[in-house]
Amino acid sequence: MSAAATSIRRPARWYSPAGWSLRTRLVAIMIALLSVLGLVVGSTAEVYLYRSLHKQLDIELADAAKRVGFFVSQPDGGSRRPASSGSQEPGQGPFTDRYGGDPPRLPGEAIVLQQQADGTFTGGRIEFSEVQGTDVYVALSDAEIATVIEEVPTNGANADVDLGGDHPEYRMTLAVQKNGGTYYVGVSMEQVNTTLLTVAGFTGCVILGSLLIAGWGGALIVRRTLEPLDRVAATASRVAELKLDAGEVRLAQRVPEEDTDPRTEVGQVGAALNRMLDHVGNALEARHASEMQVRQFVADASHELRTPLAAIRGYAELSRRSRQVLPDEISHMLNRVESEAKRMTALVEDLLLLARLDAGRPLAQDPVDLTMLAVDATSDAHAAGPRHYWQLDLPDEPVTVLGDGARLHQVVANLLANARTHTPEGSTVTVKIGAVPNAAVIQVIDDGPGIQPDLVGRIFERFTRGDGSRSRAAGSTGLGLSIVHAVVTSHGGKVGVQSRPGQTVFTVMLPLGPPPVVPSAEQGSRMLHPVR
Repeated sequence: MSAAATSIRRPARWYSPAGWSLRTRLVAIMIALLSVLGLVVGSTAEVYLYRSLHKQLDIELADAAKRVGFFVSQPDGGSRRPASSGSQEPGQGPFTDRYGGDPPRLPGEAIVLQQQADGTFTGGRIEFSEVQGTDVYVALSDAEIATVIEEVPTNGANADVDLGGDHPEYRMTLAVQKNGGTYYVGVSMEQVNTTLLTVAGFTGCVILGSLLIAGWGGALIVRRTLEPLDRVAATASRVAELKLDAGEVRLAQRVPEEDTDPRTEVGQVGAALNRMLDHVGNALEARHASEMQVRQFVADASHELRTPLAAIRGYAELSRRSRQVLPDEISHMLNRVESEAKRMTALVEDLLLLARLDAGRPLAQDPVDLTMLAVDATSDAHAAGPRHYWQLDLPDEPVTVLGDGARLHQVVANLLANARTHTPEGSTVTVKIGAVPNAAVIQVIDDGPGIQPDLVGRIFERFTRGDGSRSRAAGSTGLGLSIVHAVVTSHGGKVGVQSRPGQTVFTVMLPLGPPPVVPSAEQGSRMLHPVR
C-alpha cells in the first residue's frame, strides 16, 4: 500500500468514541460516571453490611460458646464416641447419651465438637427445631472434623469454615474450659450469606434500572440542550450549499437571535458565525461590485473599440485598392496593419461576447441540429488546417437541441481551432455526436501530445494558454475555451476535458429538453467515448 493510501483518514468504527456524535459522547460519559458511582456506593454498602452481619454473628457465636461451655463437662475415658457420619433420631445424640439431657438451645444450625480423653474430637451438626427434644443430630465425618481443626485457629479467633457438599458455611471458634478441656462451636452462616446475596442482587437491579432511566432522561435532556447547536449547524449547512464563486450572492442566512446569547457556549458560536457571515457577505458584495465594474469596462471598451478597428481595417483595405503603385515596404506594412486589426477585432468580439454572457443576456432558443452543425464546423476547420486529418462520427438520427445556433457553432469551431492550434500537422481530429439520457453529447478528440496535468484544472479560465508541450503554429488569445465554457453554461450544459499523451477528449453536454438534469462531462464521456 502506498504512502498516499495510508495517509487517507478512514472513518471511525461505531464502537470507537472518535466516531460518536457529541450527544452520544455526553450521554455515554454520564452513564459511565453514574455506573462508577453506583458501583462505589453499592460496594461500600455491601462491605458495611458484611462487616455488620459478621460482627453480629461473632456476638452470637461468643454467646453460643459460653452456653455450650456451661453444658459440656470434662471428658473422661469412659465416654462413648459417636459414629463418624450418619444421623440419629430426634433427641438422640452424644450429648443426650453422655449427660442425660439436651444441649443448650442455639439459633438455626450449630456444630459442637468436644475433645475426648484421648485428645481426639467428636461431635456433629445439630439442627435445632422449635420443639425441644426434636432436634436432628448428624455426626461429622473424620475428614470434616479434620477440616475444622485445620482451619480454625487455636488462639481463639473466629474463622469461616466451608465443609463442602450441601452443608453451609459455619462461623467457628475454639473455646477452652476452665479444667483445660477444649471444644469447637460453630453457628451457621446461611442466613448471613443469603442476606448478602439478596442485598447485592437488589442493589444491582436498582443500579441497572437507575442507569436505564438516567440514560433515557439524559439523552432527552442533552437533545433538548443541544437543539440550539443543531440550528447553528443547519445555518452553516445552508450557507455551505450556496454558490459563492461567481455572480451576485446575498447571504441572507443568519443564526436566530435566541441562539446568539453570549452568556452560553452555543450562543458564542452562533454570534461568531453571524459575524463571520457579515464579513463574508460584505466581501462578496465588494467582489461582485468590482466584477461588475470590470465587466462593464470590458463591455464598454470592446464596444468602443469596434468602430476604430473597423476604420483601421477599412483604410488598410482602401489603400491596397488604390490605383497608385505603393512601394513594397509600404504595402507590407499596410498588410500587417490589416492583419493585426483583424486579430484585434476578433479579440474585441470575444471580450464583448464574454461580457454579454456574464451579464446574463438571454440566448436564442431555436432547434439546432448538432449533426449538421458538426459537418459545417468540420468543413471550415478542414479549410483552415488542410494538413490535419478531420473525421466525423455521427449517429444515424439527427441530434437536436434548443439553443443559439450561432453560439453553438462557435463552440464547436473553437474546439476544433484549439485542436488544430495545439497539435502538430498530421494529427487526427474526430468530431463525435451522440446522445445519453437527458443530454446531447459533442466530443472533439485528437491524438496530439495531450495537455499538461497542471493545466487541465484551469483550461477553461480566461487567458489560459498552453505551454511549449503543445506546439502552436499560430498565436492564441487564451479566450477560445473560455467562450466555450461560457456558452455551454449559458445553455444549461456542462463541458469537461480528459487528456493523456496521445489522446485529448473535450466533452460538451447539452440538455435535450428543459429542464433535465444534465450528467457531468466526465460521466458523458465514459458513456459515449471512454478514454482508454
